[in-house]
Amino acid sequence: MLGVYVTVPVACFRKGLAREYLETEVIPPPATCYGALLSLVGETDRRSHVGARVCPVLLNEPAISVVLRTVWRVKSKPLGSPGNTRPDYQQLLAPVELLIWIDSSDESGGRSLEDRVRLALERPGEVNRFGGLSLGESTHLVDEVCRFEAGAPRFAHLPEEGRAFLLADRGRLTLPVWVDHVGSAGTCYVTGDLVVGPLTPPRPEQMPRITPEPVPA
Repeated sequence: MLGVYVTVPVACFRKGLAREYLETEVIPPPATCYGALLSLVGETDRRSHVGARVCPVLLNEPAISVVLRTVWRVKSKPLGSPGNTRPDYQQLLAPVELLIWIDSSDESGGRSLEDRVRLALERPGEVNRFGGLSLGESTHLVDEVCRFEAGAPRFAHLPEEGRAFLLADRGRLTLPVWVDHVGSAGTCYVTGDLVVGPLTPPRPEQMPRITPEPVPA
C-alpha cells in the first residue's frame, strides 16, 4: 500500500450528467485519480494497470465558487462561428488537498502501479513523461505531489482525520472507475460513501478497483 499526497490550487471534478451548469463532485473520482497517476509515471496506455485499487481521501474543506466560462461545441464551420460557443456556469473547488491510497495486490503482469509511482517520486529524473500534471481538467494543474509518510514533519499540518471514498452497496455517491470518452456507454461506476477516519490505509476490499468491466451491483 502506498499513499500519495496531492494538492491542487483550483479544480473541478465534473459530475457526469452536468450540462449547462457544470457541478463538481466534492472529491475526485477514482478514475480521475488513476489518470493523474498514469500521467505521473509517464504511462500512455490506460489499460496497463487495470486491477489497481485507488482510494482518494479529502483532507480539507475546499471552498466552492462559480464562474461563467465559454464552452466550445463544434456544430458548424468555420470553427470560429458564433454558433459554436455558449456560456456555461462551472463550479470550482479551491484549494484541494488529498491523500490517494494505491493498492496493486489485484494487478497482474509486470511492474505494478504502486511500484512505478514510488519510483517516480523517488527518482523523477528517470521518468519519461510530457505535459503538465493535472487532476481533472488539463488546466487544473497539480501544485504538490509526494509520498505520504505518517508522522513525517512535512505532514505535521494535516488533520488527524480525512474523508475517504470507500465502497458501500448503498452508498450516497456514485463515481466512475473507468471512463468511456466517446459515447459514455462503457463508463463503469462504483457506489460508496465519504467515511471520516484516521489517515491510515483502508482495507483493500474497501477501495475502488480500476476496471473497464461493469462492476456487479
